Formats: sequence, structure tokens, C-alpha cells
Amino acid sequence: MNLFDGGLEQALATSGPLAARLRPRTLDDVVGQRHLLGPGSPLRRLAEGGGTTSVLLWGPPGTGKTTLAHVIAGSGGRRFRELSAVTAGVKDVRAAIDEARDALAMSGVRTVLFIDEVHRFTRTQQDALLPAVENGLVTLVAATTENPFFAVVAPLLSRSLLLTLEPLTDGDLLILINRALADPRGYGGRLALDDDAVDHLLRLAGGDARRVLTALQAAGDAALGALGARGADAPARVDLATVEQAVNRAAVSYDRAGDQHYDVASAFIKSIRGGDVDAALHYLARMLEAGEDPRFIARRLIILASEDVGLAEPGALGVAVAAAAALETVGLPEARLALAQAVIHLALAPKSNAVIRAVDAAVADVRAGRAGPVPVHLRDGHYPGAGRLGHGGGYRYPHDHPGGVVGQQYAPDSLVARDYYQPSGNGFESRASQRLAFLRATLRGAGHPAAAHGDVDEPSGASGHEAGRAR
Repeated sequence: MNLFDGGLEQALATSGPLAARLRPRTLDDVVGQRHLLGPGSPLRRLAEGGGTTSVLLWGPPGTGKTTLAHVIAGSGGRRFRELSAVTAGVKDVRAAIDEARDALAMSGVRTVLFIDEVHRFTRTQQDALLPAVENGLVTLVAATTENPFFAVVAPLLSRSLLLTLEPLTDGDLLILINRALADPRGYGGRLALDDDAVDHLLRLAGGDARRVLTALQAAGDAALGALGARGADAPARVDLATVEQAVNRAAVSYDRAGDQHYDVASAFIKSIRGGDVDAALHYLARMLEAGEDPRFIARRLIILASEDVGLAEPGALGVAVAAAAALETVGLPEARLALAQAVIHLALAPKSNAVIRAVDAAVADVRAGRAGPVPVHLRDGHYPGAGRLGHGGGYRYPHDHPGGVVGQQYAPDSLVARDYYQPSGNGFESRASQRLAFLRATLRGAGHPAAAHGDVDEPSGASGHEAGRAR
């Protein structure tokens, strides 16, 4: 079934959702994704009736994947067939391929096969596409919101050109709003928006064109309905209250480029640092609802994991990095769960700023000129002539000694016994501090005569697996 036939398109143009009514007819009407639509690009050649390269369109919802498929459908000289992975099975895939083969044999017309949400296809369904794609029997245009390296079988991925779509910018979304207000397919001048209403629509959109147009339609239709009831002739005016009521979402006082951005972000970090998990979740929700870039939030969590938690909870950094990876893989809204999980983990974790204090102290010494030459026994002795210079001579290989530790100098002469890392007594660092005392005593031998002979006992609290973690 082709969902893009003329009858349905005509119906959508007059009474369908605003996003469908305003769907671009040519590439020049497409907003955003300019990095994919330049002269000679695969998508442009495909939309202009040339090119047979199959493509996978990967991007968040509302970034133009289906719109690009519509534009390709409107290009002349080819059949267009659409399948939705939500409803189609292997039988439907094979039927579409058989139709494409018959059309090519009887009339020489090639088929563009569009599959929406291809990540929902099973491996068997995706494998059924391979021969037709490889032989050029169909030109596949597949859309997915999931990472195709996980969601699409490798043979199909290797036979297609992967194109990544980006979330629309506020500037792109503003173009769409203005187009909807002026275009006869939209409101044709019958509607006007207050500036704060526009700002709220942009915050609600989160880079999603469909979302901003859906919210605009809800508010616009409500305003037109109220205006019609009063019998006024002037354009209906949409204010902030109308948008809030229409979409059932209050406007969050938040300026992504102003004071609120910095104030809320600061309160967010300080709440996690202080262990108030509930306040931290509030500020997380506030930023997400206001349309803050979630990548900014993820970056702040990664920084905090080392700066404020550090080795008091060694797994904290991994949790924060995993949340950032989850955001890149699945996107919002689902990734809010991973971000919330990281916030909860970091807020509950024991805290230590020993890591940042240690590296800052080391950097301060380097900037002050306290560097000194590398000890001769630590220098590289592999290149020709190094032996004659004595480089590497006298180096003691730790693995040849009990416990894998042996007393010898590692720091430059000017920094011997300079202690940068000072663990707290919190969480894992309470045990790491015992391991650290043992290592420093063994390496330096200062105040521990037995250390020079390898007789210093490793503290029982940092043996085995725990000692390995502390290193």
C-alpha cells in the first residue's frame, strides 16, 4: 500500500495534521540537514531522480526522515513503495520486491522502497531485503531512530549509505513556525503569536519539527475557536497562556543562554555534591522540560563524577559515562532514565575531591617550573645509543619482586616525596589510603628501613582485589 498517493495527500493538505499539510515538496523546502543536501549529495541525486544508492537515515524523531522520503516519492520516473516495520512482515517485504521486479521487467521503471522504523524489523525481515538491495532491484530508503550499528544487520548496513540527521536548531524551528503562520496550507495569516508563546513552543520542541508544529496546531486551533465564538475579524492571537493550556505544559522560567541556565545548572551540581538526591532530580527535570541540551547535562555529570566523587566511589565515572553513551544511543525522552540513574548514583555516592586537588597540585608545580630531568634509570633504553648514555640502567622491574612493588625513585629529584594525592576517609578511599601508605613507604623507604629489603607488609585491608582496584 502506498500511503503517499494523490488522494491521501490531498486530504492531508486540507484537514490533516499541520505537520502533514506543510510537508515540503522539494529539497529546497526542507528545513535543516543542510549537511546532507548539498549539490551532488546522494540524497539530492536520489530526490532529483538520479542515483541508485540505498540509504539509511538515522536521527531523532522530527528531524525530517519521512519528509525526505516524501520528497523522493515526488521525484519523477520511479515507483514509490512504503512499508512500515510496525505492521509489515516478511511476506510484505517479498511482495514489494516482486512488484519492483515486475515493474522493472515490464516498463523499465525502478522502485524506491521506503521502510519506516526499520529497527523494528527482525533479522529475518532485514535479511529478506539483501538480494534486492545488492542487485539494485530496489533503492532502499530506510529510517530509524535507533543506532543502526545495533539495530540493523551488518550486511544491510554495509550495502547502504548511512546518513545522520541532526536535531533542528531553534532557527530552523522558527522558520517552520513562520511558514505555518503564513502558508495557505497552514494558517494563511489567520493567526499571530506573542514572542513568549514562540519561545515556549521552541522549548517544547527540543529540535523536533513534528512536535513544534503539533503544539502550534493545538494552540492555534484553540485560539481560532475562541475567536470564532466571539465573531471577531482580526487574526487570532496566541499568547503564552493559550499555549500552556493547549499543550498542558507550563512554561518553565529558563533561558538557555542567560542567568537561569547558569543558576539552575549550578544548583543541580551543588545538590548532587551535597547529597540531596531529590533536589538534584528536580533540577534535572527542570532543565529537561525547559529544553536544555541533554548533552550539556551529561557532560556535567561526567565532570562531577571525577571532581566531587572521585575514588570515594570508583564506579561513579563509569556510571556517568554510560549515561552519556545511552543518551547518544537512544536519545530523549528515553535517555532521561539513564540521566536520572546517574544523578541518583552520584548524589548517593560518598564524596571526595582528592582527584581534582591532586591533579591541580601537580599542574601547579609543572607551571612553576618544578619539573626536573627524568631519572636516568626510567629513561627509554630501546633506541640505538641509549645504552652508552646509561638510559634504563639500574631499572628494577616491579614484577620480579614480591607484591609487584620495589623501592626505587620515580619522580624527578626536585619532587621526591612530593605528595599530590591525599585521599579522604570517605568510601573506597578509606581503604585506598592504607594501600597508598604502603606503596609510598615501600617505594621511598623513608622512615621504614625494612622497606628497602622488601619486608614491609601490605596492609590487610588493601590486599588482593582491593589492592588492584586502588592502583
